[in-house]
Amino acid sequence: MPSKLDQLRAMTVVVADSGDMDSIRAFHPAESTTNPTLILKAAQLPAYAHLVDEAIHWGRKAGAPPNAVADRLLVNFGAELTRIVPGHVSTEVDATLSFDVACTIEKARAIIAAYEERGVGRERILIKVASTWEGAQAAKALQRDGIDCNMTLLFSLAQAAAAADARAFLVSPFVGRILDWHVKAGGGPYVAETDPGVLSVRAIYAYYKTYGVPTVVMGASFRNVGEIEALAGCDRLTISPQLLDELARDQGELERRLTPDAPGAAPPRLNLDEKRFRWLLNEDAMATEKLAEGIRLFARDLATLRELVGKRLALAA
Repeated sequence: MPSKLDQLRAMTVVVADSGDMDSIRAFHPAESTTNPTLILKAAQLPAYAHLVDEAIHWGRKAGAPPNAVADRLLVNFGAELTRIVPGHVSTEVDATLSFDVACTIEKARAIIAAYEERGVGRERILIKVASTWEGAQAAKALQRDGIDCNMTLLFSLAQAAAAADARAFLVSPFVGRILDWHVKAGGGPYVAETDPGVLSVRAIYAYYKTYGVPTVVMGASFRNVGEIEALAGCDRLTISPQLLDELARDQGELERRLTPDAPGAAPPRLNLDEKRFRWLLNEDAMATEKLAEGIRLFARDLATLRELVGKRLALAA
């Protein structure tokens, strides 16, 4: 029997959640996602020193500040990933812009321009934008410009509905982080069928398929293979190398759990304006807290990456 990973590929687009290109090559995913945390880790590995060196050399020659050099480094990793995976590569907008529509749009356009300078067309790139109200409005404008968006740090149906209204290309509900919150709050013990992160993705999937929303659902941030198996059949799943390896070594049968023809009972359709969105998010303590925490963590890791780049620039001066 094929491995569970091979069985999963037959029903779901498998995406690698990593900046480690050697791990990605090992599992042949269709696409790859990155974020500042993953790139910060990868940038400190000897295997990718040449990508860091290129950005530092460019920064010195251009007299660019650390922030610009760090941005170039993110694109360096993304461009390299486009040579490994045949599909999309996701690159994240600066998390500190999560509440700024105009600056998010400007940064996204700059990222796309940087890829195009390297010969990578915009059709290969997804711009990751935090699932705030402002992020959804920025995504709406970017999608009109032909720049596809991945709405990240998504923890609730309200966020998913706002992304749908923005006609975002893709949403990334964070399964494991939802589970983390509920466990910390004293919930559980959970199995795959009662995992609140799994249930959240299933509800979003049913909502989109029932109401004809074309936005792709890509479950993310998994804590165990049970969560992945419970979402087999989802449009896409982005999976860490460790969990890809577990799936590759498991020869058991994998049952399809999600199908667009029978997506399950959908929540009522949401009609959102800004006030309604903010109220629904406010009423969801888990989504409010995890969204804020995620923005802080990504901003912190990007700041650390910029500090690392700044030190390298100083040494190279």
